[in-house]
Amino acid sequence: MVNISFSQDIKKNQLVLALYIPALLLAFSQSLLDPVLPLFAKDLNINYGLVGLVLAGYTLGMLLGDIPSGMLLSKLGKKRSMMLGFALSSLATLALYAMKNVPEIVFCRILSGFGIALFNIARHAYLADSVSVPNRGRVIALLGGVFRLGNFLGPAVGGMVAASYGLRVPFLLYGGSLSVGFLIIAFFVRRTEIRPEIERKIAESSKFHLLTILKANARPLTFAGVAQLFAQLIRQGRGTIIPLYGADILGLDVATIGYIISISAAIDMSLFLPTGWIMDRLGRKVAVVPAFAIMAVGMAIVPWVGSAAGLTLAASLMGLGNGLSSGTMLVIGADLAPEEGRGEFLGVWRFIGDMGATSGPLMVGGVADVISLPAAALFVAFSGILASSIFVLGVPETLKKHPRLLRSG
Repeated sequence: MVNISFSQDIKKNQLVLALYIPALLLAFSQSLLDPVLPLFAKDLNINYGLVGLVLAGYTLGMLLGDIPSGMLLSKLGKKRSMMLGFALSSLATLALYAMKNVPEIVFCRILSGFGIALFNIARHAYLADSVSVPNRGRVIALLGGVFRLGNFLGPAVGGMVAASYGLRVPFLLYGGSLSVGFLIIAFFVRRTEIRPEIERKIAESSKFHLLTILKANARPLTFAGVAQLFAQLIRQGRGTIIPLYGADILGLDVATIGYIISISAAIDMSLFLPTGWIMDRLGRKVAVVPAFAIMAVGMAIVPWVGSAAGLTLAASLMGLGNGLSSGTMLVIGADLAPEEGRGEFLGVWRFIGDMGATSGPLMVGGVADVISLPAAALFVAFSGILASSIFVLGVPETLKKHPRLLRSG
């Protein structure tokens, strides 16, 4: 019996350079647009519904790209998929600098999200194939922590750059940052192989098609998938509510909003190590259930705050909850994914989560237009309660206490 330690898994798979630094660059790039993009969209003199569409374009692109990316993975390989994903997202976001109307902007956001879908699924499969089961929670939570470090750094930088040089300049920073990530992946990610016995099974049988995988895994995809949908809805919804509430209700400027989001991200990123330990030692649900309940509480108090300090408190609670969920959706997806047809399963898993992420801005925009922005915050809070409840009642614990290890080729 082979016992691979946490540190051995990190070193063996070159995860620092191969995945952690590109993840940091991606998170930084995405989050530097958090305080900027809602205000950039509002600057076009459009209503909340169209603002929500602009914000949802990115996650809509991921939604459209998830299942095709899962099927493309076996054709392109993990390394080439990650490189192509970064290149596509970088170029599409650079193009936003010159865009002036909503259809063009939404198209570029969709294209950017499609590229990140390809990167995300390739990265997820790389981790599932390469990291031993007993260390999976900590390795992926550490990846979540790196992502949260980028989320901490990005909003303040994006807010300051936008305040000093205009709302379009952060798009150039996004494109440049992902270009660096592309080069790191090209030079440091090693190619992985499917284990020979699994490769033979796939070659000799036609049963590992998408519909068969869906049928064989219908129950976990139904319950855990719906829970993930609501979880991603509140995660993405907070990125819309906080900047719009700060600007339109409290009258805060873009730099202040950037600082509030960064404070939330600082709390968020401080919890990835304990979250990883909890997932590997106590169980996945011990981390995920309280995480989304806390996020729901933070979102529910937003309509009652009347100052930057109050919004910072609400955002901080959401950061605390999101920190406790660090890597949980990735870990549960990797736990549930069958080794045969892993790419297809993870494509569907990502698709379900991205449905929730896409719904967040759209629901915020729709409810805000029909009722009010504070009402939209309450709707988003309720999705967090639903996520936590479904994980409690309908999803079995996916941490298996056994010594079987996943190996890289």
